Amino acid sequence: MAVAKPGLPGPTAPAASVPAPASVTPQVQLIPASAAGALDAAEEAVDLLLDSGRAPGDVLVITTGDQHPWAAHELSFGEAAYWAQHDAGDDVFYAHADTVARAKSRPVVVVAVNGGADSAPADALPLAHARAGALLIVCGDPQQINSVLGAGV
Repeated sequence: MAVAKPGLPGPTAPAASVPAPASVTPQVQLIPASAAGALDAAEEAVDLLLDSGRAPGDVLVITTGDQHPWAAHELSFGEAAYWAQHDAGDDVFYAHADTVARAKSRPVVVVAVNGGADSAPADALPLAHARAGALLIVCGDPQQINSVLGAGV
């Protein structure tokens, strides 16, 4: 055991980490896609995220039109089981825009603007933006997305 000599400074304590501000704005990435191709584009984005080392539990995928096939399958077992998987946070979670208000924030949110009502992107994108901790990826028509999130996204 090392004994510090009087008058000499001891080991320095590691610098305290400074927490990130609570209102960090996530980076927004746009992947141009048609409504018919938005779900495929979102799947490719998720694959790239996972291949680059992102943990599956870090990713939330939101659809504005038809449910993602995984979500439709899991919902066939009941709402409670479906949302229990969300709460566990162990895997990529797929939700429809109508239910995104119930979803917890995740570091990455991927939105597939794959149809739905004309108001679906306007309703879903602000909620998705609020749920994204570090990155929001939006797959869909750039003009439609820019009109909701602001030009130049």
